[in-house]
Amino acid sequence: MRPFRNPVVQSALAWTLAQWMRFCIRTIRWTHENQPVAEKVWDQGGGVLCVFWHSRIGLAPACWPLGRAQPAKALISLSADGEFIAKAVARQGFPAVRGSSANKDKAAAAKGGSQALRDGLKQLKVGALAITPDGPRGPVNVMAEGLPLMAKLSKAPALFIGMSCNPAIRLKSWDRAVLPLPFGKGAIVWDRADFPSDADMAEVVADWTARLNAVEARADAITGLKP
Repeated sequence: MRPFRNPVVQSALAWTLAQWMRFCIRTIRWTHENQPVAEKVWDQGGGVLCVFWHSRIGLAPACWPLGRAQPAKALISLSADGEFIAKAVARQGFPAVRGSSANKDKAAAAKGGSQALRDGLKQLKVGALAITPDGPRGPVNVMAEGLPLMAKLSKAPALFIGMSCNPAIRLKSWDRAVLPLPFGKGAIVWDRADFPSDADMAEVVADWTARLNAVEARADAITGLKP
């Protein structure tokens, strides 16, 4: 067994990462743009899809105030890396729904997609579900159909969330994941969409991809984080 897949090692590393993320998020000076869009969703309560690209998972707890917003769970893959991420985010108040938002039937079955869809729709009846629509392995910033499908079936709004911080660590992963460093500058930018009735799925995917890219690019522009 590789050390990273040892449950004891995973738990210890997840605890360490969670503590580091918590410390960094508390010491970063955050700028919030278009926050009334999110506040309206929080005030309404009920289901909401929280959407950000996979590279920004390390910043995600900063965008969701547990004391005010709906209770949230995170859709996380069944991979070994996903197990580690699930443990880390659970320690920050975000339990996991395990599976994938893959858009091909075979891939969805292999990654627990059908069960994840059912569990995700169940969560959307009572609260928020965080989704990285290019996860778990990309291509980077390419949206799978699982997100708009959940929005269509649940009728829950989608909150697109762009998050950035500077300085930051950029991992050499497929998504060049961003990990925060303390005492820097951070930005959170929101946008909202509802699945349009009788819409073409491909058109929705294209539109939502552009909007998610836009809020992330705006957050990076605020902080000065380089691509």
